[in-house]
Amino acid sequence: MWTCKNLWKKLAPLARSSSTLCRQNARGVLLNNERRLPLVPQAHMSSGTPGSRGDNNLYYLLVGATCVGGGFYAYRTIKGDKERYQERINEIASRPNKVGSVSEPIAVPAPTPVEFPSHAPYLLIGGGTASFAAARSIRARDPGARVLIITDEPDLPYMRPPLSKELWFSDDPSVVDTLRFKQWNGKERSIYFQPPSFYVSPQDLEKVENGGVAVLTGKKVVHMDVRGNKVTLSDDTEISYDKCLIATGGIPRNLQVIERAGEEVTKRTTLFRKVEDFKALDKVSRDTKSITIIGGGFLGSELACALGRRSADSDLEVIQMFPEKGNMGKVLPEYLSNWTTAKVKSEGVAVITEALVKAVSFKDGKVEIKLKDGRVVKTDHIVAAVGLEPSVELAKSAGLEVDSDFGGFRVNAELQARSNIWVAGDAACFYDIRLGRRRVEHHDHAVVSGRLAGENMTGANKPYWHQSMFWSDLGPDVGYEAIGIVDSSLPTVGVFAKATAKDTPKAATEKSGTGIRSESETEGTASSPVASSTPEPPPVLEQKDNYGKGVIFYLRDKVVVGIILWNVFNRMPVARKIIKDGEEHADLNEVAKLFNIHDD
Repeated sequence: MWTCKNLWKKLAPLARSSSTLCRQNARGVLLNNERRLPLVPQAHMSSGTPGSRGDNNLYYLLVGATCVGGGFYAYRTIKGDKERYQERINEIASRPNKVGSVSEPIAVPAPTPVEFPSHAPYLLIGGGTASFAAARSIRARDPGARVLIITDEPDLPYMRPPLSKELWFSDDPSVVDTLRFKQWNGKERSIYFQPPSFYVSPQDLEKVENGGVAVLTGKKVVHMDVRGNKVTLSDDTEISYDKCLIATGGIPRNLQVIERAGEEVTKRTTLFRKVEDFKALDKVSRDTKSITIIGGGFLGSELACALGRRSADSDLEVIQMFPEKGNMGKVLPEYLSNWTTAKVKSEGVAVITEALVKAVSFKDGKVEIKLKDGRVVKTDHIVAAVGLEPSVELAKSAGLEVDSDFGGFRVNAELQARSNIWVAGDAACFYDIRLGRRRVEHHDHAVVSGRLAGENMTGANKPYWHQSMFWSDLGPDVGYEAIGIVDSSLPTVGVFAKATAKDTPKAATEKSGTGIRSESETEGTASSPVASSTPEPPPVLEQKDNYGKGVIFYLRDKVVVGIILWNVFNRMPVARKIIKDGEEHADLNEVAKLFNIHDD
């Protein structure tokens, strides 16, 4: 029988001859230069000729468990474990810093350098418009601020509107790589807010002299410890913060019938939101013969027009289907929705109205869409443009409240969810002092709410009173801007006039010098809605079929709560003041004169 004393006599010579110094930690695990030793033979343990790679006859491992007499237990593994041994030797031989002889010490790879700071005074979760606006605002008020943006996308912050608008009208074949496009006014720009040189590398953020903005791409925040002021990334890395902004945006919704349809349908379906989605759909539009867009809202209609215009130069079939009677039927009054539908058809799109999808399947190399009324549509690819779901996964770990009606994180007037946590952009459910609690999913709201959140993170304590606007372009010739609650179920009054060549999105950008209209849109002053004394021609009322340009008022309890400016641009301050005043108007034809729609 082996005793501790006998074992030690056998093992002591081996231990003394070993060139590897070992020590035992508190838990009895041997450490080699502060690293755990593998349960495999070291190079000097080979039983073959010195310098050879012979098989080991005996493996020994010393563990720190105490035995009688103060010795060590020894565990012996059998000679026959050649497969594991050879696997380990092969792994050692494949290391970049391998040595020429197994009798030489094995080089330990240097630790991977830290790619990001362990602490950020200002931590912004999400890499979209709201985060970038907040970062710029923070730096404006605190020039030495150190701001870290964490985004699960591989890209630096960029603007999303061109992904469904101008990029599709570019004649540059490399546009999917450069992501540069010509605005309607002909000026070229990139979708990225700033070039890479604008940002500080994450590893330099803590030591750069005057602070800066760093972006950590391809990383997702999966947990928030609001008491410990830190977040955990998907790779278990922790980053602490002083102040934090949640600007996680949203995730495109999908139809349940598509999700249940199986892999063949899923891989032929695009949920459009990111740069990768634009690139993928661009490739699909060149490689397939038929694309069907499900959804009649802003995104679906913009993509339908864009792809329809492209189909004029190819054999691509573009179909758009939606449950409403016309394009943007949930937003526009029926007469204007019908006019818009005709416009989309003129772009080469086959429009299927009152289409309720019952089932989707893959048969004979085609995606088959069955509608509830029995109609069947066969296509090569589906684009599901059926809305956005706010990203609120962090609510559970952070203990933040999610609004049950509108979704999104509920915040106070200063966009705060907690004392040192703010929310901006699509994910914020805020209280509008005029229109009640709301959640808005548009570029201008992301810009302004992000900017205000950034100011408040530096101590401004300002309430969010801004009435954000949004816009949609059906190509360079038809566009509209909207503000407030624009819901087709509300009573509306429309006042229209004949359009001229300057009443188009293209002309508007030529005049303002920008393609993102909220960049030039300001809180500019506007006169009270009192009729001008200058004689005006009588307005063209909504019964007419020529909706070249005009103003649509949305009413609730006889008060204007929403306004659409149809091919009328650079008048948003006037619309904002009308909603802010919250007054009843006896004659909205007179109010419409404030927008100068009858001026040539």
